[in-house]
Amino acid sequence: MIGVDWGTTSFRAWRFGADGAVLGARAAPRGILSVSGGDFAAVLREQCSDWLEGGERRVLLAGMVGSRQGWLEAPYLPCPAGIAELATALVPVPFEGAEVRLVPGLSARDRQNVPEVMRGEETQIAGLDLADGIACLPGSHSKWARVEAGRIAAFETYFSGEAFAALRSATILGRMMKDGPTDLAAFDRGLARAGEPGHLLHHLFGVRTLGLAGALADEASASYLSGLLVGHEIGAAMPARAHVTIVANPELAALYARAIAARGGSAAVASPEAAARGLARIGERAWR
Repeated sequence: MIGVDWGTTSFRAWRFGADGAVLGARAAPRGILSVSGGDFAAVLREQCSDWLEGGERRVLLAGMVGSRQGWLEAPYLPCPAGIAELATALVPVPFEGAEVRLVPGLSARDRQNVPEVMRGEETQIAGLDLADGIACLPGSHSKWARVEAGRIAAFETYFSGEAFAALRSATILGRMMKDGPTDLAAFDRGLARAGEPGHLLHHLFGVRTLGLAGALADEASASYLSGLLVGHEIGAAMPARAHVTIVANPELAALYARAIAARGGSAAVASPEAAARGLARIGERAWR
């Protein structure tokens, strides 16, 4: 089987053996936004032609490729849902020469009954060895999911990553920021500030005034802003003293683990290949 995690900006694919072992992997900057004229079939052939020509006849796709802007919109599956529910709700995609199916996204309601959606993260969570607990998937739209008996029971989304990018590039806060490596002391300072009284919008303006007062270096202000946003996110999302499984690239995972510990929780960083494991497990269930 071929499994593909096809997001907005990236394309990652794996070839699996009959036992679910990874036989090959590849990645390319061929996310859905790069697909001209909606010709997703051509991109799939371009990236996986050798595997298809080698006899693979089953392809499982996950991520934003199943969104309204993707190849085919896959309806959201309501929570609670796990591998069994995902496997029985796969959406077939017309493709000559192979059986292609899409993993549906998930929908839920937050604690105030406002709709929530995810696409792609459900497959990563399916790849975790997590029967019960909290999973955090940081990113542009960070997801915090509660897993019960191996199924995603509920989740909430935080706009932290995209907010950081927008605040840095399109507001007055970014005008005083200079590029540089992550400043952990400044990040910790932002975390601490997020735990103090006051609304996030008030705390954000402090990024500028601390700089104006000479109390925050231009090279450190981006890290301070990151800590501020992550701190507010964790303060709202994480149950007290929770143990959290983080799915992210190593640098981002390390920052979240640091922030979780600072707020009294503990964290374990999952394998970066959680998406591959999830695809293999869902495919095994669907085609067994």
